[in-house]
Amino acid sequence: MAAILEMRGITKTFPGVRALSDVSFSVEAGEIHALVGENGAGKSTLMKVLSGVYPHGSYEGEIVFEGEERRFSGINDSEAVGIIIIHQELALVPLLSIAENVFLGNERARGGIIDWGATYAGTKALLETVGLSESPDTLVEDLGVGKQQLVEIAKALSKRVKLLILDEPTASLNERDSDALLELLLRFKAQGITSILISHKLNEIAKVADSITVLRDGTAVETLDCRGGPVSEDRIIKGMVGREMADRYPPRESRIGDLLLEVEGWSADHPLHTDRRVVKGITLNVRRGEIVGIAGLMGAGRTEFAMSLFGRSWGRNVTGKVRLAGREIDVSTVGRAVENGLAYVTEDRKTYGLVLERDIATNVTLAHLSGVAKGGIIDDMRELAVATDYRSRLRIRSAGVHQDTVTLSGGNQQKVVLAKWLFADPQVLILDEPTRGIDVGAKYEIYALMNRLAEEGRGLLVISSEMPELLGMCDRIYVMNEGSLVAEFPVAEASQEKIMNAIVRAGRR
Repeated sequence: MAAILEMRGITKTFPGVRALSDVSFSVEAGEIHALVGENGAGKSTLMKVLSGVYPHGSYEGEIVFEGEERRFSGINDSEAVGIIIIHQELALVPLLSIAENVFLGNERARGGIIDWGATYAGTKALLETVGLSESPDTLVEDLGVGKQQLVEIAKALSKRVKLLILDEPTASLNERDSDALLELLLRFKAQGITSILISHKLNEIAKVADSITVLRDGTAVETLDCRGGPVSEDRIIKGMVGREMADRYPPRESRIGDLLLEVEGWSADHPLHTDRRVVKGITLNVRRGEIVGIAGLMGAGRTEFAMSLFGRSWGRNVTGKVRLAGREIDVSTVGRAVENGLAYVTEDRKTYGLVLERDIATNVTLAHLSGVAKGGIIDDMRELAVATDYRSRLRIRSAGVHQDTVTLSGGNQQKVVLAKWLFADPQVLILDEPTRGIDVGAKYEIYALMNRLAEEGRGLLVISSEMPELLGMCDRIYVMNEGSLVAEFPVAEASQEKIMNAIVRAGRR
């Protein structure tokens, strides 16, 4: 089959960093082509070159689409020929309706006046195509993340898409929504639409990809053909990281000590609907040197529990007791929680974990400013030294500590969040989806860091939607359903089946 896209000799350089080096990349018409690699490998940068986010002249090399060389000066140019990119951060306006979002910048108008009849009719047809039953006048803010992703795809279809680029489309979706999205891509393929899929979820790629191109350190390492039979995850990982990863989880010899964190009878109501109890009498504990997991389905209340525990940063009418090393502590505000030895690594690093427009140094020291201040004034040299030390220790890939955090890959941003809390020297770290949207190489580094923290005698409470991660990293696992803990397993006795059975049984009560 003929290639619809060829990118030849693409090189892209930022100050101090070569993001892409002589990358050549070809996509056949009508296929689903996966693009994989570690964080910082250059996947998103390559797609931004293709879509005109980085315009012609800002990179070396050439783009050939449908047999013609293209020189896009902006994203409107690429969209005009049918190349549509959906970024990991959705570009929807929450307070506008679905219809207004679908045709935003591409309005159905007559004589400069919006034709609302055509807009709503066109939106309804597009929503049916992507499998959404919502009314076109529904506000986007009233939709879940999975449905918002489908609105983005409907928006792409409204622009007569020929090549659809999806950057980590399932990173924030639950398993059901992810499966629905992958089925939609297969339907588009049957209709002749070509797709490029960037994802760290190798099991999803195996379900739908016809070809897989692996990037490593800004270069194209290889392209694997999946049509002759499935390509193993281990084979893909070897290309991504340049080595075999027989064991996804670093070994650790558990040295579990005395009780460290005790939570007793912890409850919290919804912040807006105070008649709705979301966290229901949670009692748990974490010992020194122990990694404890919390498993559960989306909506089980795990994040709400963690945020309410960390300075009551979520919820109303929060009640319960917290003890650290046998002493009851005050966690009624974030500041008091931090002072008393707690840290919370949020699942949403971009919104709550980082100040994206500030540099690495500012973010690393943000949770413990007194550690870099004299007389209430920040000591710039001390801040520089601390940030440089953590950049080295956590292997944060950047041009330096004064690089803006927004320009880092997802894995390196997550390392900055971890560095911020490590500098605060907590006794207990609550890690909420610590490896979401991160490649296998960066995951391994974060797992190794978690092991080191446990070896230092700290306690870790880990929330993860990836059961293999909990089974591979934890000493003990609690199971949460509908705001309550419904089971507890030592990891030696736990399995995915037992965890799911506990959830299902609890749902029947």
